[in-house]
Amino acid sequence: MATAQYSGRRKAAAAEDPANLRAAPTTDEEAGKAEQEMPRRSKRVAALDIFRGLTVAMMILVDGAGGEWPVIGHAPWNGCNLADFVMPFFLFIVGMAVPLALKVEQRMHNQVLAVKRVVFRTIKLLFWGLILQGGYSHAPDELTYGVDMKHIRWCGILQRIALAYLVVAFLEIFSKTSEAQELTPVGWSIVLLKIIRIFGACFLVIYLATLYATYVPDWTFTLHNTNSVDNGKVFTIVCGVRGRLDPPCNAVGYIDRQVLGINHLYQHPAWKRSKVCTYASPHEGPFRKDAPPWCLAPFEPEGILSSISSILSAIIGVHYGHVLIHMKSHLERLKHWVLMGFALIFLGILLHFTHAIPLNKQLYSFSYVCTTAGAAGLVFSLFYILVDILHLRVLFLPFEWIGMNAMLVFVMAAEGIFEGFLNGWYFESPNNTLVYWIKKHIFVKVWHSTRAGVLLYVIFAQILFWALVAGVLHRLRIYWKM
Repeated sequence: MATAQYSGRRKAAAAEDPANLRAAPTTDEEAGKAEQEMPRRSKRVAALDIFRGLTVAMMILVDGAGGEWPVIGHAPWNGCNLADFVMPFFLFIVGMAVPLALKVEQRMHNQVLAVKRVVFRTIKLLFWGLILQGGYSHAPDELTYGVDMKHIRWCGILQRIALAYLVVAFLEIFSKTSEAQELTPVGWSIVLLKIIRIFGACFLVIYLATLYATYVPDWTFTLHNTNSVDNGKVFTIVCGVRGRLDPPCNAVGYIDRQVLGINHLYQHPAWKRSKVCTYASPHEGPFRKDAPPWCLAPFEPEGILSSISSILSAIIGVHYGHVLIHMKSHLERLKHWVLMGFALIFLGILLHFTHAIPLNKQLYSFSYVCTTAGAAGLVFSLFYILVDILHLRVLFLPFEWIGMNAMLVFVMAAEGIFEGFLNGWYFESPNNTLVYWIKKHIFVKVWHSTRAGVLLYVIFAQILFWALVAGVLHRLRIYWKM
């Protein structure tokens, strides 16, 4: 009876958070041993926590310093900068977490419980995505909040993560059968490869067929920018083509304009920093006099069609997660991960430089999926070697602390909620805040450089500060779980 009660508690803990990976007992013997060890806490996969923390830190870095250092910001269109690895790294991590977090609930008699947890977690991610990136929150720069529902942005980072998580979690739940439970690690690897090939191929075919076969007609948009002399002016973009991957006439943007509505797309796409739009490229700057009108148009980088392609990043992560579960040898795991990582990178780069399919984060192209997922696999493999084999975990504690409280740091630091709160306390002018004073007097003036000052401010006053806060919360066992 006690074993059954303990097993139930462990099942609930394992499914609590797709990012909090725990090794749950799967047999009565394991449950009995674990019961004797209570109240010890369940074991986490430290390498994945560290990788998650690094990814959150990268997001804070590129958001905070990307304006001054465009080399780390998003590529204006084709290409791949540091910022372009953040989203696929998140999706890879989510995918890798799913088989570990749901491996108990995967059993047939627990499918209903697993589905409920997955759906509820997806709804929470969608909710926070709309609040933080839909336009309601104006932190940290504006001391206001609220959004005109005619212009709310429906898509965003958390919304894309929610969709990918929902798909791969359902794939994990419903692809598991009672017979498959008895398979050896090698057998599991074969089954998993078949599942990934089938579902991955389906998503890829849907994406590529839609991208290259959809007819994109001419389209118009009205500029909504009170700071522009063209505010309220209607512009017409001439297309009438199929299979184009340029900014104004691709199927990704066309589908989003038709389904979501042009007023609900992202108003500051990276393409506005391209050479045809501004002389300041890759920095932001005033538009060229001969800039094409699409430079003023919105575009959704986390839109519908590109989100279908992004699911592939999570599916590859699922595969890496199953390798971690079913292959027990360090050498076997690393051989599989590293070979697959290099193969994906080679394929992605080959497609890009042969001009078959360019690397493009905005379109979430197939070459981009391969390159970034391969890079994610290699980065995780490196952390696995350093942490799980060489036992150098202490060197990466700041990243591990962030990774264990990733949602808190994402909201407070990456989305600027904490800085927005501090900016609410100002002296005489809203521009005279503690954040502004620290950035100007402790970092920029000391180094006599805005670029260096902003970079160091982001590293020390944001990333390191929140790593220490997350470390304290970890000691107190306080976590924000989704």
